[in-house]
Amino acid sequence: MRAETDWGGAPSVLRMILGRQLEELRTRAGLTYEEAGEAIGVSHSTIRRMEAAKVARLRLADAEKLLQVYGVTDQQEIDTFLKSVREANKRGWWHTYRDVMPDWFAAYLSLEQAALQIRAYESQFVHGLLQTEAYARALLGAGHPHARPEATERRVALRMRRQELLRRPGPPRVWVVMDETVLRWPVGGPAVMRAQIGHLIEVNRLPHVTVQLMPFANGPHPAMPGGSYHLFRFRARELPDVVYLNGLVGAVYLDKADDVVVYREALDRLAAQAAPPARTEAVLDAIRKEL
Repeated sequence: MRAETDWGGAPSVLRMILGRQLEELRTRAGLTYEEAGEAIGVSHSTIRRMEAAKVARLRLADAEKLLQVYGVTDQQEIDTFLKSVREANKRGWWHTYRDVMPDWFAAYLSLEQAALQIRAYESQFVHGLLQTEAYARALLGAGHPHARPEATERRVALRMRRQELLRRPGPPRVWVVMDETVLRWPVGGPAVMRAQIGHLIEVNRLPHVTVQLMPFANGPHPAMPGGSYHLFRFRARELPDVVYLNGLVGAVYLDKADDVVVYREALDRLAAQAAPPARTEAVLDAIRKEL
């Protein structure tokens, strides 16, 4: 994948893994993109797109032919790979929300659902995995002021569905550093904010969730110039860490090692400068009492 991957659709993480495996097999076989494409009757650009997970779906016949061309003869290995292709071509549960979700966000959901670890810095709003329903409704309503009420409720339902991963068996490790500003924005009013802070206290007690706050008093910090971002790590060795940066009309996904390390180190410095996790509950409770 390139440093800035343009994912217009929703390539599943499994499809990304398969693409990297195909790249490894082609390289081991000593074939170029052109030679691989010619061998199965497709263009070299199609081979590139398959390896970069930029095809809408992997065609089973093409995958099977490529395995033959690359010299894979073990039938169990072939069957396992093709079974994974079938799984990768299935739609994620979030597909049913495509009417209220931009295409570029589907890629984010695929990463979020497959991650082993999710680290994030939030400068303005509570992380989506940690929001209450009332907070999400107020925030999404403000972000889409002309949306029909039913569309807003669909967006809220999507956000709540995302949070199910925190309660599933083998959940990801979630570590979020938030500016104190996040809890000073009056999203939905004082009652909503008090309930939101109470929810943060509760979810922070989960063994796989860590919430840290960056107090105003700490002054400037490493992430201030860049704004919010998320860093994903996966179990599969084929996948690099991925950084997600979002905007009003799109998103950028960074996976080049030199780029990712900048954000990882910034997160490390943020965690060191923020109030320690052991103080999070006390800090949250103090802010809640002020509202």
